[in-house]
Amino acid sequence: MARRVVITGVGPVSNIGIGVRAFTDALRQGRSGTAELTGADFADFPTRYAGAVTDADPSSMVARLSPDQWGRASLFGAAAARLAVRDAGLDPARLPRHRAGVSMGTTGGESGLVDQGVVRWNAQGLGRLDPHLARRLPASRIADGVAREFGWTGEAVTIASACAAGNYAVGHAYDAVAHEEADYMIAGGADSLSRWGYAGFYRLGTMAARICAPFDRDRDGMLLAEGGAAMLLEPLESARARQARIYAEVLGHGLSCDADHMVAPNTGGMATAMRRAHRNAGVAAGEIDYICAHGTGTPANDAAEWRAVLDVFGSSPPPTSSVKSMLGHTMGAAGAFGVLACAVGLAEGFLPPTAHHRQPDPGLPHLDPVPGRGRPARLRRVQNNGFAFGGNNAVTVLGRPE
Repeated sequence: MARRVVITGVGPVSNIGIGVRAFTDALRQGRSGTAELTGADFADFPTRYAGAVTDADPSSMVARLSPDQWGRASLFGAAAARLAVRDAGLDPARLPRHRAGVSMGTTGGESGLVDQGVVRWNAQGLGRLDPHLARRLPASRIADGVAREFGWTGEAVTIASACAAGNYAVGHAYDAVAHEEADYMIAGGADSLSRWGYAGFYRLGTMAARICAPFDRDRDGMLLAEGGAAMLLEPLESARARQARIYAEVLGHGLSCDADHMVAPNTGGMATAMRRAHRNAGVAAGEIDYICAHGTGTPANDAAEWRAVLDVFGSSPPPTSSVKSMLGHTMGAAGAFGVLACAVGLAEGFLPPTAHHRQPDPGLPHLDPVPGRGRPARLRRVQNNGFAFGGNNAVTVLGRPE
């Protein structure tokens, strides 16, 4: 039989808080971390609101990595992992190196370095491209950076399945621990803001003017964001043996790839991923107490996701909120931040809210978005949705250990 897998450490590096306590308090209060960007890279955009991490420099939060050898996204990932391992009460140097691994998600990889490379290419030509910069570019370095930060030699994989990548990474880590391929896994995601990424979403017409208000009648789009989210996964037996704090048990996950359209969401593919997650976790839809939605705040995405929820749950869906209303869309880290929010909600007994929700949308019937601030609740089982471009869909299910 597969081993039971639990989350014993969480490490958020976000625009609403660094570390579990600050992040949880901000989440419960519905605090927004988005603001107007002031850098020169964004000065010529008509709208410039996003969720930048300004309260901490990730390069100052790592112990073994040389910051000049790594990009910002890799440093976000390593810093978040360092926080998660510390929160779990583990000494990474004392773990069996070959039995400890890393699974990280990303959308843009080291997108900020891409910006730098393009500027140099335009100014000096391809022949003058800095090889030191090129060495830092591969997206695989996000997981590699975490492994090197701890000196671990187990599997280190970066999953680049766009904005569902964090959920994919958690599911991959869960499988590794459950089937005894690893005893400890860091799972999460990391991405950084960049001009080219911002320009791409702007040209798609998906950007909000100032705030992200998922599921609100007057929502007008998403806001990009950055950060790193990491969790420490281990077997339930070892966690109990060392009397670790357990945030949540990972019950299962489900994936689908409908490949229906490059950017338009597909309700059927979303619903398929939810049903597969429930089947893998051994739960029925009616046993889910809360859904942390993908909830980007775009009219099309929110509507498609809610149709999928109603298809799976019928006319009595559980409370459903979006933490992107506070964080913005952290791209490849978004799914991991959602799992992290579910884990602390389970542990501390509250529903994360949808900030900025003012007017119910009549086109989204039966929706309880937990508006404004967190709501006390005793949760047993919750799910986190992650849906991405290309029809990449991933859903994770967590539960209170029993």
